[in-house]
Amino acid sequence: MARNKFDIDETLDTPFNIKHFRRALVYIKKQKKPMIVAFALSALSAGIALSAPLIMQHVVDVTIPNKDKMPLLGWSLLMLATIVVSVILATIRSRMMTRVGQDIIFDIRMDLFKHLQQLPFQYYDDRPQGKILIRVVNYVNSISDVLSNGIINFILEILNLLFIAIFMFAVDAKLSLVILAGLPVFLCVILMIKTRQRRAWQAVSNKSSNMNAYTQESISGIRVTQIFTREKYNEGTFTRLANSYRETWMRTMYLNFLIPFTVDNLSTIVTTSIYFVGLLALSPGEATFGVILAMSSYAARFWQPILNISNLYNSFVNAVAYLERIFETLDEPVTVGDAPDAKELPPIQGRVTFDDVTFAYEPGRNILEHLSFDIRPGESVALVGPTGAGKTTVVNLISRFYNITGGKLLIDGHDIADVKLKSLRSQMGIMLQDSFIFSGTIMDNIRYGKLDATEEEIVAAAKTVCADDFIREFEKGYMTEVNERGSKLSQGQRQLISFARTLLADPRILILDEATSSIDAQTERLLQRGLNELLKGRTSFIIAHRLSTVKNCDRIMYVADKSIAESGSHDELMAKRGRYYKLHSAQKMEA
Repeated sequence: MARNKFDIDETLDTPFNIKHFRRALVYIKKQKKPMIVAFALSALSAGIALSAPLIMQHVVDVTIPNKDKMPLLGWSLLMLATIVVSVILATIRSRMMTRVGQDIIFDIRMDLFKHLQQLPFQYYDDRPQGKILIRVVNYVNSISDVLSNGIINFILEILNLLFIAIFMFAVDAKLSLVILAGLPVFLCVILMIKTRQRRAWQAVSNKSSNMNAYTQESISGIRVTQIFTREKYNEGTFTRLANSYRETWMRTMYLNFLIPFTVDNLSTIVTTSIYFVGLLALSPGEATFGVILAMSSYAARFWQPILNISNLYNSFVNAVAYLERIFETLDEPVTVGDAPDAKELPPIQGRVTFDDVTFAYEPGRNILEHLSFDIRPGESVALVGPTGAGKTTVVNLISRFYNITGGKLLIDGHDIADVKLKSLRSQMGIMLQDSFIFSGTIMDNIRYGKLDATEEEIVAAAKTVCADDFIREFEKGYMTEVNERGSKLSQGQRQLISFARTLLADPRILILDEATSSIDAQTERLLQRGLNELLKGRTSFIIAHRLSTVKNCDRIMYVADKSIAESGSHDELMAKRGRYYKLHSAQKMEA
């Protein structure tokens, strides 16, 4: 699929609209109280700061001409007090908003993580892990300040503009109109570039996502890269992705800097115009030097909030691109989940029935068609056949990792589409081909299958699968720390630990997908004895390419041609001299 590549830009399924931002307000409302306090502190700080030009005007026009030294000292101390109080209030507000911003990050990130854990395997099949990871980490970080400080600052700057306008017109209405004359030009620039800015930031998020996806893929496959000496080739690919990101970023920055550039120049022109109008156009009686000085100060203060608003606008446009990606993820449907009227699956015996089941990963490309069979409780079933025939798909459907396209799949007569997933999967033990090991101790990894398991139960499970001996050879035994994916362990050791983890859950239905593929023949024989005891009384599905490991199963099903081509015991299938017979004979000759 197109999206499952690091060099393909993601396309949004739905365009951004104001509803996205309204959804973001849900997280903001949770921090309503501290944000109101922070806003009040900001408003108070701004109001105090705005009194400074009035003090300056009075000192220039009255105090200094009258040569009043003591009042001058008093006004100076008052000016200093306004600065100190304003700084103190701004510092308190800044600390409060830092915490608010982090709380908003936490809430959004937790919602994303919870939703990602509920999404079906199909979602992860269609996307590189790096493109998912960047949404949970980078994108959430990028929007936090906009959703906390950004909103308060935007409202505050609007109020600042209103307060400054009031002060300006109170001092001199004509010079105030000169200051306001630059606004139409500024608004025209905003309208001209707003659409281009949004598209530019969408492109930045695409290139960032692509680069992150390739980095994650390269780190995960570093061993393969070094084995095949692909370092130079991979470096070239990464250089191309990094250059694409850099060029896209630079084009976006050109648009971003256009607004501050416009504001700075308008501010300079307006300030110059005040001196021109005040000193040359107006009569001496209309504007004193103190008034002109105060108005030039208000001009700088007036355009500073506009500059701040323009920067906030840039940040908002940037955040919009990330919000789109975040909400796109949150809107991904949980297609494999509990139905509204789903019921708890009672303790099961282990009967599994496929009733005319059809399944396709992609519409129109069926993997299984009209598949029907019935497995008795406690029966051991081997699934064999060519690669890609659908063996793993069969066991994935039993666990309901995917929804079937047609037919019914029943366990003890209960349609698994009508029961709660937790009650279904908690009664299954599943060991997939990928023996994933989490960072932590070996004991933690085994206990992952049963969090309340005692140390004795963990050791017993490890002994059953012949993992106890090699675990005790480590200096710290079961408390040995292992890295993510178990890089300190051999593939066979990782499989045995995963085996112990699966068996510890004491499942009624046991699914083993190539569970012994990386275990040597001697360990496999020891493991088989433990498995034979464990499989008694449990329904089990075993996928194995080595037929010697499954010939003792109660039933062997040969999966081919989108269905079950042959079914029976080892002896029955050998006597039939069909596909299983040919596969078994070929393996025997290779041995």
